[in-house]
Amino acid sequence: MAGKPPSSDPVQDAPEVGAPQHSAVGLPAITHALRVSQQQMGVKRTALTLLRVNQKNGFDCPGCAWPEGDERHTAEFCENGAKAVAEEATLRRVTPDFFAAHSVADLAARSGYWLGQQGRLTDPMYLAEGADHYVPVSWERAFDIVGEELTALDTPDEAVFYTSGRTSNEAAFLYQLFAREFGTNNLPDCSNMCHESSGSALTETIGIGKGSVLLEDLYKADLIIIAGQNPGTNHPRMLTALEKAKAGGTKIISINPLPEAGLERFKNPQTPRGLAGRGTALTDLFLQVRLGGDQALFRALNRLVLDTDGAVDEDFIREHTHGYEEFARTARSGTDWDETLRATGLTRAEIDRALAMILGSKRTIVCWAMGLTQHKHAVPTIKEVVNFLLLRGNIGRPGAGVCPVRGHSNVQGDRTMGIFERPAPAFLDALEKEFGFAPPREHGLDVVRSIRALRDGQAKVFFAMGGNFVSATPDTDVTEAAMRRARLTVHVSTKLNRSHVITGARALILPTLGRTERDRQGGTEQFVTVEDSMGMVHASRGRLEPASPRLLSETAIVARLARRVLGAASATPWEEFEKDYATIRDRIARVVPGFEDFNAKVARPGGFTLPHAPRDARRFPTATGKANFTAAPVEYPTVPEGRLLLQTLRSHDQYNTTIYGLDDRYRGIKNGRRVVLVHPDDARTLGLADGAYADLVSEWTDGSERRAPGFRVVHYPTARGCAAAYYPETNVLIPLDHTADTSNTPAAKSLVIRLEQTQAS
Repeated sequence: MAGKPPSSDPVQDAPEVGAPQHSAVGLPAITHALRVSQQQMGVKRTALTLLRVNQKNGFDCPGCAWPEGDERHTAEFCENGAKAVAEEATLRRVTPDFFAAHSVADLAARSGYWLGQQGRLTDPMYLAEGADHYVPVSWERAFDIVGEELTALDTPDEAVFYTSGRTSNEAAFLYQLFAREFGTNNLPDCSNMCHESSGSALTETIGIGKGSVLLEDLYKADLIIIAGQNPGTNHPRMLTALEKAKAGGTKIISINPLPEAGLERFKNPQTPRGLAGRGTALTDLFLQVRLGGDQALFRALNRLVLDTDGAVDEDFIREHTHGYEEFARTARSGTDWDETLRATGLTRAEIDRALAMILGSKRTIVCWAMGLTQHKHAVPTIKEVVNFLLLRGNIGRPGAGVCPVRGHSNVQGDRTMGIFERPAPAFLDALEKEFGFAPPREHGLDVVRSIRALRDGQAKVFFAMGGNFVSATPDTDVTEAAMRRARLTVHVSTKLNRSHVITGARALILPTLGRTERDRQGGTEQFVTVEDSMGMVHASRGRLEPASPRLLSETAIVARLARRVLGAASATPWEEFEKDYATIRDRIARVVPGFEDFNAKVARPGGFTLPHAPRDARRFPTATGKANFTAAPVEYPTVPEGRLLLQTLRSHDQYNTTIYGLDDRYRGIKNGRRVVLVHPDDARTLGLADGAYADLVSEWTDGSERRAPGFRVVHYPTARGCAAAYYPETNVLIPLDHTADTSNTPAAKSLVIRLEQTQAS
């Protein structure tokens, strides 16, 4: 039997703290995954559902975007993937009776964890202007309400169409098509908040904003560098790939302010050694870099490579790169060792050990995630990583390349399908040729600019295809006030979240099918497709009966909305698209490069690989026609005395803004989330005992401050001068304008804070 959701909101600010762990997964991960799954789904449903996750004839996990190999294990899922599936396939239901029993004000006072635990949404719900409760509404009336507000706008640019990474390729393609036929490029998405810095840096340097490696490249690499990433929690199946690489002789360098259990030792639950033995030690060298010091580290390594006879791949540089001479001059003249050690917090001996491993590698891969992308100087940092790889010819070579590890399943596919506020002219040209309308050419709003537009009354309708926008974005108070200024907020969702209770004057919740569920349209069972973090496209087929007969698929929601809003003015066959997703894929094939013969390719078990010119042919579609070295000045955050540098992060019982539970097992935190991890020496200097309580106060150059109250201080082996705490609780500390240069990604990994001790709550 599945368990009931919590009736009361559990206390989250009185955590129990033990010692951090030094290995990940193993039997505890299996036990926890099965316990959570059975609580949500029951025993039989758990077995039937989990055995279909990430299988060639099954459904794609709604969690992370890590790729699958050609050969699949029977249990092709991780602990956090099982949690994601369990919350979607749960037997718990949020019906109209639930909304009748809870006012919006009541729900707004609940935690995100409590809201998410209530279960699947079953009916379209409407909050009228001035009302205090959501009430059920028909789909026809819901689309009329959206149509009324959209057609009443003075300009289409007063509407914002947000997308979460969970959306399928088919739904995303229709969504951007609808927005552009409506007349706007206001298509912000979750990429704006995570890997936008990667895309900005890679597009300029190698000509394509995606990684250049495939899964098999990891097994061919001599050296894998993992920077600013915690695979054990955020991409656990990556640990299996790293273990396989280690078995083949690959060395691993981990660069991170926090020691992470998953990168120390992996206990593979699919092997006897993992279940009963010591598992596999993964990291050969741990560089505990200071927050924001990664650019300085890679610049120093590049200077050392330049100074080593025979270390530079001169043939590759001559034939395939541009800007080398300027880069080399800057690296040689601008690398100051005192500054490097201050910026990184490392010793020269540690950097020299890394250099020896680098020089001993003919094939090197650099993987990274939010620890690199969410700083003010994130884009030049990633460009320096590209410089590092170009120096030794490590792009376009098997076992080598750039590997930005995307977080959410299909976040990369959504961007490929045209979910982007700054579309390429070639994409718009193809769209115009295929559908016979003139798409808008002026760039639209990204996430941060959308919040500003809502705040300033320049945007009036907010439509979200998935996600939890309010909890995912920075500057919580400003964001919530901005959303409340909207005329209408609409959320296409599977579960309840905080964004549903921070509403415009009117609000709609539109319940949709999940990945696990059968999608029948036009009398035929449909499937959708997704793109993983390495450019592999494959089918996803749900098998469970829908949580409610009143659910619509995301594709159907977009198609019906488009018919209601665009009417006879649109020549696009929206009704045909809703009935048969293959017809959507036929159009994608004629618009998006690499998707030619889409339906035939995706029919193959395991799908197909998208082309990648730098990887496939050492061809770089940049403005210069070559891979570009860059020569940016080294930047790193400085912190006044008595202050710390804070990074926001996830707990192990969390995926993005979804809180599965209140524990962070690998970091030794139990039954609470309001904790701040501080090095014991820093805490003693600040007079903060382990277990003391403090407010986190972020400080800004304009003299302003922001406060997050009531955090338990945890003495933890983070880098000196640095601290860490979970989001979304700390989003309030990040001003809307504190963003990465060029990419405009919120810079959530480098906040100057002071800790003001308080009494425990």
